Amino acid sequence: MTNSQAWDYAIGLIKVDGLEPTEDFKKYIEKEKNGEASMEDLKLYLDKKYKVKLRDVKS
Repeated sequence: MTNSQAWDYAIGLIKVDGLEPTEDFKKYIEKEKNGEASMEDLKLYLDKKYKVKLRDVKS
């Protein structure tokens, strides 16, 4: 199975549940399919998506 086929399969599984990937994720997937994505690209995408704001915690 090629990288492109694997991503197509994964997206198909997402769509079976009635969901649709975000535009940002679709752009990342295209970079991944074309072999253009780096670990830095993935880190930036995930940090942007899941970054948690820390609150000031007073002891």
